[in-house]
Amino acid sequence: MTPLRLLPWTTPEGKPCYLSTDNDESMLSLLADDVEEAQLHSGEQVLAGARAVLADTKAGERAVRFALTRAAESLGDVLRIATSRGARIQMTDAEASTPSHTP
Repeated sequence: MTPLRLLPWTTPEGKPCYLSTDNDESMLSLLADDVEEAQLHSGEQVLAGARAVLADTKAGERAVRFALTRAAESLGDVLRIATSRGARIQMTDAEASTPSHTP
């Protein structure tokens, strides 16, 4: 049984989206990989920006709130990616430990 892959985006209502496929090279799988990569890269940039704002003793409330808002969004993306990848690793490990029955 193929596990569902948690995708790196949600529905317009904020609900999770899942993909059922046994092909990691499918068009939608590759799109999800690309989106995850972009989200991780964006998270690195947001982290650098947030650190710069926090290091600036003259940064105002608006700058700090903006940095925190973006950091929270990025953290949500990263946690979704970690959950998705963790589930896929667990399934791969389970498949590897399941004995195959050959005649």
